[in-house]
Amino acid sequence: MIKNIFFGIAIAFISSSCVTSKIYDDLQDKYDTLKVENRKLMDELNNSEDYNTISNEALKEEIEKLKAEKSRLAMDLAASKSSHDRLKESYNALEANSSSKLTKNLELNRNLLTQLEEKEKALAAESLRLKQLQSDLESRSKRVEELEGIIAAKDAQMSSLKNAISAALTNFEGNGLTVEQRDGKVYVSMENKLLFESGSWAVNSRGRQAVAQLGKVLAKNPEIDVLIEGHTDNVTYGGNGNIKNNWDLSTKRATSIVSILTENNKILKGNLTAAGKGEYAPVSSNNTSEGRAKNRRIEVILSPKLDELSKLLNE
Repeated sequence: MIKNIFFGIAIAFISSSCVTSKIYDDLQDKYDTLKVENRKLMDELNNSEDYNTISNEALKEEIEKLKAEKSRLAMDLAASKSSHDRLKESYNALEANSSSKLTKNLELNRNLLTQLEEKEKALAAESLRLKQLQSDLESRSKRVEELEGIIAAKDAQMSSLKNAISAALTNFEGNGLTVEQRDGKVYVSMENKLLFESGSWAVNSRGRQAVAQLGKVLAKNPEIDVLIEGHTDNVTYGGNGNIKNNWDLSTKRATSIVSILTENNKILKGNLTAAGKGEYAPVSSNNTSEGRAKNRRIEVILSPKLDELSKLLNE
């Protein structure tokens, strides 16, 4: 019966095809149990009263078998321990390799997370910049609309002024006087033959009438800047000693027009400016008498005050 128990235990150990830590521990436990049972049997055998009746040969044979079985189990235990050690080494190597890869993956993930955070910050900053840009564009668009509205209003004002001047000077247009609107301004051009005698800066009676009519319109438009320019041809001035040259003559003629306009108390004197251009801003060739006649002129340039535009632009 003891033999069968040993064989059963051995078969159970041998039949296992995969040595694990648990199998190793089981074998160790069974081996230890077998040693205890073997010692117990030996003791029982030594103390048995029937010891002498048992065949020494049979007993020896049984003991040898038990010793062989014990030796075989010891070998199996050693093999199991060796397998266990190899498995443990493999596991430790796998664990170390996995830890290394895990560390690398963690580092990679941290780097990716840092890059993602940086990109998110950059996107947030760009979004903020775009919002600010959009706000600026909307603000500028609003200012452009305001500017366009002011410019349109000024153009309408100048167009109305041009029509009023044309109506006031109807009797003089075509007689050396023209009224034009261009570049947002109104230009009233009066040839010298309508205003002055040759070489003189005194305005004749016919010219006074034209300037007085123009003054009536200007008195009704206090928001208009008035520039009076005197122009001559390129023929050298040969008059009296009070005039040095054509530039001096053009300046005195412009000043004469300003003096007539200031006789109208309703005209704001701060709106008036006199300037002499001499022969340096011709509108026609000085090679013909007709061209020189066109160059000898007074130009009244009417401009809208641009305070509102300047204010918006400065903002």
